[in-house]
Amino acid sequence: MERIFRKILRDELDYQGLTVKELAAKSSVAKGAIDSYLGKQASMPPADVAVRIAATLGVTVEYLVNGQDGSRETPVPFFSSPKKRLMLHIFDELVSEDQKLVLDFVKLLKKNREEGDMRQNFIG
Repeated sequence: MERIFRKILRDELDYQGLTVKELAAKSSVAKGAIDSYLGKQASMPPADVAVRIAATLGVTVEYLVNGQDGSRETPVPFFSSPKKRLMLHIFDELVSEDQKLVLDFVKLLKKNREEGDMRQNFIG
């Protein structure tokens, strides 16, 4: 569970463009403590610290701990991966013609991947 927390915390910092020092200042959590949550030994923070970090990042503690967000009641989908959220954010800013091109491209990628997998399974 510590590794999941470490990965999600790192991903969120990267996604939001925050440094450890900035997170520490905004959350009132010592930089050294945050470093320890991100380090190779990856310790878990106490609950009150996890709450402050999550609130600062605008995510739930549950998301930081296990990558899921079961507390949302809004119909807006929550994408646990920062890459998926970034992709959706960029997609939403495109004009509709460009959105269609992106969707067509993604469908083509998926089709090519599936066909490649089928060839690999047939050969191998």
